[in-house]
Amino acid sequence: MPDLILRQDTDHIARLTLNSPANYNALSAEMIAALTDALADVAGDQDIRVVVLAASGKAFCAGHDLRQMQAARDGADGGAAGFADLFETCARMMQMIPALPQPVIAEVQGIATAAGCQLVASCDMAVAAETARFGVNGVNIGLFCSTPMVALTRAIPPKAAFEMLVTGEFIDAARAQHLGLVSRVVPPEDLTGTAMQMAATIAAKLPAAIRLGKRAFHEQLRLGLAEAYVSAGAAMCQNILLPDTAEGMAAFLDKRPPSWA
Repeated sequence: MPDLILRQDTDHIARLTLNSPANYNALSAEMIAALTDALADVAGDQDIRVVVLAASGKAFCAGHDLRQMQAARDGADGGAAGFADLFETCARMMQMIPALPQPVIAEVQGIATAAGCQLVASCDMAVAAETARFGVNGVNIGLFCSTPMVALTRAIPPKAAFEMLVTGEFIDAARAQHLGLVSRVVPPEDLTGTAMQMAATIAAKLPAAIRLGKRAFHEQLRLGLAEAYVSAGAAMCQNILLPDTAEGMAAFLDKRPPSWA
């Protein structure tokens, strides 16, 4: 079996590529395990400042592996324990992405459906080719996309998310950008270059500030307004006391580039 996740590191950027094009990069148990391991490795790599999550073949990710799921029904309990484990394992992997110290950019070249759409919604940013399409289409086969719904409703307005969930219809890249599911839409030939340029721009910033900022961003999203300001204020204090931040501010006032280690 070929490596399900390919990793290429360039200038503090880790490029992780889903590599199972024959089944449209479906989130099989093996793919979930491989991606979990890859994310864990990146999380502990101090040299990596940004992650780009891409995919090989025509599709970004077609969601869970339906053939594998159907086979799981042969268990004594009709697959109940296996399904519970699958969805729990997948949920843990999805939650690793916003918890990762580094920003994660999804690079979407084709369809991202069901748990594949969930994967895009879980990333901090997303760049999509004009030809990409997005959907939570499980309802079309009688399976409401309840777990993909969690990430989707935190990425786009609830009414738009509910429409996607109950109609099972795809939306195009332009609509996905309008709703906030993706950050940028570009011609297919510019997709990788745009994603990598975004990553390079972020990688050039002070790494400690980006890591602090990402954590603060996700923490305040879970809080009420007053609590969010308290949390963000604490993050600002922690950030401003960094020696490299003092150097950055001094460099700005002196009209020179900062001298960061």
